[in-house]
Amino acid sequence: MNQLLSERILNMATSATLAMAAKARELKAEGKDIIGLSLGEPDFNTPEFIKDAAKTAIDEDYNSYTPVDGYAELKQAIITKFKRDNNISYQPSQIVVSTGAKQCLANVALVMLNEGDEVILPCPYWVSYADIVKLSDGVPVEVVTSIENDFKMTPQQLEAAITPKTKMIWFSSPCNPSGSVYSKSELRALADVLKNYPNIYIVSDEIYEHINFVGGHASMAEFEDMYDRTITINGVSKAFAMTGWRIGFLGAPEAIARACNKMQGQITSGANCIAQRAVITALEASPTKVQYMIDEFKVRRDLILGLLKDIDGFTCNTPEGAFYVFPDVTAFFGKTFNGTLIKNATDFSLYLLEAALVATVTGDAFGNPNCIRISYAASQDQIIEAVNRIKKAVS
Repeated sequence: MNQLLSERILNMATSATLAMAAKARELKAEGKDIIGLSLGEPDFNTPEFIKDAAKTAIDEDYNSYTPVDGYAELKQAIITKFKRDNNISYQPSQIVVSTGAKQCLANVALVMLNEGDEVILPCPYWVSYADIVKLSDGVPVEVVTSIENDFKMTPQQLEAAITPKTKMIWFSSPCNPSGSVYSKSELRALADVLKNYPNIYIVSDEIYEHINFVGGHASMAEFEDMYDRTITINGVSKAFAMTGWRIGFLGAPEAIARACNKMQGQITSGANCIAQRAVITALEASPTKVQYMIDEFKVRRDLILGLLKDIDGFTCNTPEGAFYVFPDVTAFFGKTFNGTLIKNATDFSLYLLEAALVATVTGDAFGNPNCIRISYAASQDQIIEAVNRIKKAVS
C-alpha cells in the first residue's frame, strides 16, 4: 500500500488533537463515558446575531462562488477590525480570506518557503506548525522554552536560533497550547533582535486574540519596523464560537497576499459564501458582544488550576489567555499504573483516556514532551468531574 502513496503524506504526522478526538469518539461509540478535553473548541453556541446574519444571507440568495480572496465587504470589515483592535492599517489588496486560519498558515508556507529554509518555532507551538513547514520543504527549528518563563521565547533564545538559513519565525499569542500572552514590551524586545535580520519574516498567529485575561493584546505588525515583514493571521473560530464555519483571514505585505490568493485559487478557491456574510456582522460588532464567553473562560481557568493544584505531580503556570492549561507531568514518568509503564507524556495522556476516561493531548505534539494539554473549553461540571477522575487515576 505504501507504494501507492507519496513520501509527502507518509512522512506527515497525523494531527494529535484530531487523532485523540477520534479515539475519544470511538470509545464513546462503545458506550464509554468520555469527557473530551482534547479539542480547542468552545462549548458555546454561535451568538444569535451572527446566526441571524447567516439566515439573512440564505434568504438573500447568496449561493454563488465567492472571490478567491473574499467578499469586498468582508475584507473591509477585516480592515476595520485590524485598525480598531490592533492599530494595524491594511489595504484590501493585503487581505486574504481563507477556509480557516489553518489554510492561511498553509498558504503562507507554500508561497514563501523553499527547500531548506528554516522556520523558528518557539516550543510549545500549535500542533500543525511543524508539519505545515515540512510539507512546504521548510525545516522547523524548535526553540525550547520553560514553564518558569511562562513558555515564552526570550530575545537571547531567538538570537541564538537564527542562522543564515532562517527565513521565518512563527508564534501564537495568546498561545496554543500554553495560554502564554506576549506583552507589547516582550514583542518589542523580539523585534529589536529581528530588526538586525531584515530578510526574516514573522507569522503572528492571533486567533485567540480576544480570549485574553490580562488585556492589552499586542500585535507584531503594530511596530513600524516590523509591519512590512509580518503576516498577521486571525479568524473567528475561537472568540466567536464559530469553529465549524471555517473562516480565517490574514493581513500581509501585498506581494505575499497576492501570492496566497494565487495559491488558494488553485486549491480551494473562495471560502463559503454564507459563512463570509455572517462574519461581516461578527467583525463589525464590538468585541464586547462576546465578553461573556471570555469571562466564563477565566472562571474555568481559575477553577481547573485550583483543582489541579490538589494533584501531586502536576506543575502548572497560570495561562493568561486562550483556554488551555499545559501542566508538566514528568513526575509520573517511570511509574507504573495497573501494569502500564508511563515512559512519556504520550503514554500518560493515553493512560488518562483509558483509566480516567478523560481525553487530553500529549505535549509531544506541541514540541514539548514533558507536558500534556488540557482544554477547559467545557462546562464547569465537566471540568470538576474530569479532574476528579484524573486525581483518582493517579492517586
